[in-house]
Amino acid sequence: MRVLPWPYPDLPANMSDIQTATPSTASEAAPAAIRFEDFGLAPQILRALGDQGYVHPTPIQAEAIPVVLKGRDVMGAAQTGTGKTAGFSLPIIQLLLAHANTSMSPARHPVRALILTPTRELADQVAENVKAYAQHTPLRSTVVFGGMDMKPQTVILKGGVEIVIATPGRLLDHVEQKNINLGQVQMLVMDEADRMLDMGFLPDLQRIINLLPKQRQNLMFSATFSPEIKKLAGSFLKNPVTIEVARSNATNENVTQIIYKVEENAKSDAVSHIIRERGLKQVIVFSNTKIGASRVARQLISEGVKASAIHGDKSQGERMQALEQFKNGEVEVLVATDVAARGLDIAELPCVINYDLPYNAEDYVHRIGRTGRAGAKGDAISFYAEKDARLLQDIEKLTKQKFVPAELQGMVVRGSRERFSSDRGRRDEGRGRSERNGSARDAHAGHSYTPGARSPYAAPRKQAVDPFFTQPYEPSQSPAAQETPADGKSSIKPQKTKVAALLGGTPKR
Repeated sequence: MRVLPWPYPDLPANMSDIQTATPSTASEAAPAAIRFEDFGLAPQILRALGDQGYVHPTPIQAEAIPVVLKGRDVMGAAQTGTGKTAGFSLPIIQLLLAHANTSMSPARHPVRALILTPTRELADQVAENVKAYAQHTPLRSTVVFGGMDMKPQTVILKGGVEIVIATPGRLLDHVEQKNINLGQVQMLVMDEADRMLDMGFLPDLQRIINLLPKQRQNLMFSATFSPEIKKLAGSFLKNPVTIEVARSNATNENVTQIIYKVEENAKSDAVSHIIRERGLKQVIVFSNTKIGASRVARQLISEGVKASAIHGDKSQGERMQALEQFKNGEVEVLVATDVAARGLDIAELPCVINYDLPYNAEDYVHRIGRTGRAGAKGDAISFYAEKDARLLQDIEKLTKQKFVPAELQGMVVRGSRERFSSDRGRRDEGRGRSERNGSARDAHAGHSYTPGARSPYAAPRKQAVDPFFTQPYEPSQSPAAQETPADGKSSIKPQKTKVAALLGGTPKR
């Protein structure tokens, strides 16, 4: 690995001719001699890093921070969990310290750095990191995203902030309401830039870029960069330095990847089996659909597992509450769609499970990147059914790995007849004897399936109904109507039914 040569005296001093940093392996750490203080960061920033126990930078940080401090545009690609956020937020805070002040006037705190993210969860995660790194400085930061009331965000924006972390849609909402002015932005950051372009944010991004000053520094960071994304990014990055730590689209070597061959109707039971057998107390399960995520969460809850689901149909408040409970250990299993695959930083998450293989192979890299972060070890377990052959091939092609699905041993498929075992049948035979002996307490005890017996899942038997209530209606006859004169003619004249006229009511008599 070639570490970019500033500010180290034993390396070349001129970086203007460096366009691409040499890729390094994922397992490589930054040289032990390099410390954050070697970058010339302010004491306030070093103090914040010390509060969190950070001393040595990761490879992406060691390569990106010097380049960003020089004011160069950067396209950075690194595996998820390698510290990309600090790679751009630390130098941004350092550069903005020249404008830091304690004035209460909003005019003294214009927006100078704009960080765009594709999802609300990632925006919130980046905002937490920026706030932690700048906690000992006068710089102000905030986060704005959809799904929340705009009023609290408006109050903060109009009060003045130097660093804004936002999703594109909500940012444009504030621009239209004239709650924010982007005319003094000096630095633009696109985190998970490939995802933003894949999600169709290009028109919104172009609108935002047109609102920014022409002279600015542009940074793009992501775990994956396809050739198409690089070509598109080249349209607004000016002579960027490309920094790649490890092979492009590579997976983290700290993550053990396992693929089990599981039939579609047995996946829910496989999740339960793995959680029980491994004794997992914190795991993220990824589903391709919102309905699937909710269904898996409900099944786990029914089996006594503390689980919660987050997806696009959940309100932002519900999603943030679920994430907070998961981080605090109140929720053991978080079942999520890909809305949670980007930016979640859960300390020492031991395992992730791909209930469904993702439709987009690049999402596989981001999903399994939730574990094995910051040098820790982790497991990524994926379920494979016959219909997933093409999806698995796409993942193998992207990651340049060959997977051999294994059989999941010892799993009981609860959705099949095997669930009703012989020993349970013997227990229920005892219940049957109790019923025959007239025990009211056991009259409605659990059942097991036996050939020729009534299924326990059949509709309940109908209770006996008094036949009086099932007979057709027969109008009763009054005694006067029953008495008929000898000539056979009734003396009772039928009454005329009064019908109101359509307009004007009935005529007066």
